[in-house]
Amino acid sequence: MHGTPHIVGDVMTRTVAAVGRTAGFREIVRLMQDRRISALPVVDGEGRVVGIVSEADLLPKEEFRDSDPDRCTQLRRMPDLAKAGAVTAEELMTSPALTIRPDTTLAQAARTMAHAKIKRLPVVDELDVLEGIVSRADLLKVFLRDDEEIAEEVRREVVPYLFPTPSSAIRVEVHDGAVKLVGRVRDPALIPVAARLVRAVEGVVDVDFELEGRGGSIGSSGAKATEP
Repeated sequence: MHGTPHIVGDVMTRTVAAVGRTAGFREIVRLMQDRRISALPVVDGEGRVVGIVSEADLLPKEEFRDSDPDRCTQLRRMPDLAKAGAVTAEELMTSPALTIRPDTTLAQAARTMAHAKIKRLPVVDELDVLEGIVSRADLLKVFLRDDEEIAEEVRREVVPYLFPTPSSAIRVEVHDGAVKLVGRVRDPALIPVAARLVRAVEGVVDVDFELEGRGGSIGSSGAKATEP
């Protein structure tokens, strides 16, 4: 199979708001408000990403504004207390920044975000220069693929690979991202394999089968097969 998964570079936002190390607290807050974003990459003079400053980095200044934390809190919240007194992006930022390359697959990007529990990632080139930013919402754009585009990829990359003789015996139907394969196969044992391969096609929401063949029936993963 030669299908290429969609990559971060296909969905990322290329016009990115960023700040330098010396950006002030109010400048950062104002930019976040104006752009309606919750985090900003911090870049050096050559555009390389050196950190990330987020709303979570800014909140300690308000949290500890009129409080006098006890000794236990001081020890437990030392990093937050340091940020409460910070006034520049360099003092506020989380560094090093977690970044991603534009050729990373959307599945890999989703796993990275889920593991790190973050909403967006700066996209950088091989020199760590900022190229864009990818968010959770960007990763979901793949589910807006046209049904016929999905169907054509399944016809091209899955059906001939598993059911080559004749591939025309398998009909591919797609509705709102849900794929159904209808027809006759020689080996129903391949249906679970087909289910995995179809689910791997970008934009697929669900998979179902109405396939007839010799060798028994399979009813797992939404796949259904009947013997003639």
